[in-house]
Amino acid sequence: MPGIDTTTLQRLDAAHHLHPFNDNAALAKRGTRILTRGEGCYVWDAEGNQLLDAFAGLWCVNVGYGRKELGRVAAHQMDELAYYNSFFQCTTEPTVRLSAKLAELTPHDLNHAFFTNSGSEANDTILRMVRHFWAVQGKPEKFNFISRHDGYHGSTVAGASLGGMKGMHKQGGLPIPGIHHIDPPYWFGDGGEMDEEEYGRVAAKRLEDKILELGPENVAAFIGEPVMGAIGVYIPPRNYWKEIERICRQYDVLLVADEVICGFGRTGNWFAAETFDFRPDVMTLAKGITSGYIPLGAVMFNDRVAEVLATKGGELAHGYTYSGHPVCAAVALENIRILQDEKIIETCRNDTGPYLAEKWKALGEHPLVGEARILGMVGALELVPRKPAREYFPDRGRVGQMCRDFALRSGLILRATNDAMLLSPPLVITKAQVDELAEKTWRALDLTARELGMPTA
Repeated sequence: MPGIDTTTLQRLDAAHHLHPFNDNAALAKRGTRILTRGEGCYVWDAEGNQLLDAFAGLWCVNVGYGRKELGRVAAHQMDELAYYNSFFQCTTEPTVRLSAKLAELTPHDLNHAFFTNSGSEANDTILRMVRHFWAVQGKPEKFNFISRHDGYHGSTVAGASLGGMKGMHKQGGLPIPGIHHIDPPYWFGDGGEMDEEEYGRVAAKRLEDKILELGPENVAAFIGEPVMGAIGVYIPPRNYWKEIERICRQYDVLLVADEVICGFGRTGNWFAAETFDFRPDVMTLAKGITSGYIPLGAVMFNDRVAEVLATKGGELAHGYTYSGHPVCAAVALENIRILQDEKIIETCRNDTGPYLAEKWKALGEHPLVGEARILGMVGALELVPRKPAREYFPDRGRVGQMCRDFALRSGLILRATNDAMLLSPPLVITKAQVDELAEKTWRALDLTARELGMPTA
């Protein structure tokens, strides 16, 4: 792009900007990629390279880049009322309307919204409010949360503790007390010869075993991502979440669905709780709520939890300066209008999603791919040294990074976690762009295989 001095920006970035989830010393030597604009499913960098973003920024740009309606709505709200807080018995119109809209969209009786700035803050809020929910009912011992190893629930102290990423727990003395983890549903890794339904029951029983180990009277909630994203898109068996719900109801443990990635259409429905047909008591929202155009997170509480918090909890001693920010709420409402009016989620479910699944599954025929898994508009390719064995490369992660870099050189953005290539495109992706995605992914797989001295197709 004319007028951008990439070298100067990279030097300033290295001198003054600490990047999240990066080796900043290594990044400073290599130099950051400067992104300059986006349109639809494409972004351009400062060198003029056009890239098909098959990861929607960070799982979030659901309506695609360059939607000027969202900018106009933000500007209008800034002109009218740029900010007011939700403290001191006050609120703003967009905040109220968004609360009502989310109650309408989310399934079952999730009728009450608490606003945050991110999914991480939303999960911090859940930790506090769920413990408070039990304490004001005379059950302060129901304090413990159960989550899953390799789950991701944010990078704040509580969010990272709820998550089960060992690398994150090494920094900052995590996890904090009162949080426990069970193994996730990951058929490729530990499903063995079990069929899907049998494995779903086995994986869900891990929760029951942990509840009984801790004592049901000591367990406040179970939290999980309906599809585990950051670790490598673990898609559970169809019966897994129904079993999890049954166990939670049996032992009076609240069920928290972290829909930060899955919400707002990613799995072919508005929320993955609908896709897997289960009823959460609490739901975490962020990312797709504004398609990443502006920061916003929310917690949805069902009627049972909200009534206790409202009638028995006294003052709700929790909140943020920007809780329910009117500009963020206005942008979220417009983002939801676009999703509804353009029938984007219906198109994904009935047309482009099945087409993408067909193309993605075909990539599973490549000699380098051990499993191609996909649900709606989220998927992964598990890279393996030999088929059909379910095994990993030594120095896990190196091959995935190699494939990611080959894809990037071809003009395609995929994410690599361990040796899995992760997919999460904007929901507005067209069939022609799906074809481009598949062709460039296959090319990256071929180049990776050649680099490893393995056969190509």
